[in-house]
Amino acid sequence: MAFSASLSAPARFHNHPHLLAFSPKPTPTIRPTKPTTPFAIPPLSTADVAATFDGTTVAVIGGGSVAALAAALSLTDPEKRRRLQAEEVGGDDKEVVREYFNNTGFQRWKKIYGETDEVNRVQRDIRVGHSKTVENAIKMLTDEGSLRGVTVCDAGCGTGSLSIPLAKEGAIVSASDISAAMVAEAEKQAKEQLVAGKDELSPAPVMPKFEVSDLESLDGKYDTVVCLDVLIHYPQNKADGMIAHLASLAEKRLILSFAPKTFYYDLLKRVGELFPGPSKATRAYLHSEADVERALRKVGWRIRKRGLTTTQFYFAKLVEAVPA
Repeated sequence: MAFSASLSAPARFHNHPHLLAFSPKPTPTIRPTKPTTPFAIPPLSTADVAATFDGTTVAVIGGGSVAALAAALSLTDPEKRRRLQAEEVGGDDKEVVREYFNNTGFQRWKKIYGETDEVNRVQRDIRVGHSKTVENAIKMLTDEGSLRGVTVCDAGCGTGSLSIPLAKEGAIVSASDISAAMVAEAEKQAKEQLVAGKDELSPAPVMPKFEVSDLESLDGKYDTVVCLDVLIHYPQNKADGMIAHLASLAEKRLILSFAPKTFYYDLLKRVGELFPGPSKATRAYLHSEADVERALRKVGWRIRKRGLTTTQFYFAKLVEAVPA
């Protein structure tokens, strides 16, 4: 089903560490007086979409709408809205993220990362996409051989969707997240899956070490550092520093995933800022692969493997970097 977007058809975007949401509201059909050249915009992922969104899979905008959108965007003041949002929690982007993922964001993403059936079609699709990213990251890691005894830092572990499978593979995992609620859930899931579900004939996996921490506070040295879908919280200038920091913790490999920056994704994200909706959400930053690669080269690393996870509503670039 195609959706015809215009300035009279508000759209809401809800941001997440690795996702953007496009939630159109139904409007009366408007017939153009003259033909326009439509172009398709790939749908962006969403975890906060009403069940009525099911069936809307592609946004189509008439070619003549782009100029109108650009003009409207120039009149918005998303920065003011973001400053007010940060002031509410007494901090900056980091505090907004911490607050969100300790409250409404935790409840929302716990459902998506989990196995409950209480998700709509879009959320289920995002679950599949996220699982594919985790699977692809594990494949990158296991391509080099067994993970038994390999030290891994899972930076931004969420509910443990990567940490727990890595522990099952024999890795020694140090996992952290800025959200205490996420860390508590990850620990709970790890105990259920690694202790209660242990196979007596196999060596007992080492429980991951979980801690509440932001990325900036991480230290130590690890064979591999993995950071999935967290860079969306960092503008490019700060992302450069964060990539350098994560690389300084890794001895052999650094695996990153991020929301790719393209013209269409950036346009839809900005359109969403016109209609932020009532729910609290985190600020989202997209990153081009070229910018990520440049940041890695600056600290003496190079990309060795690349991947792209796409479902109907989920898009994530995945790269594996090694010392140059």
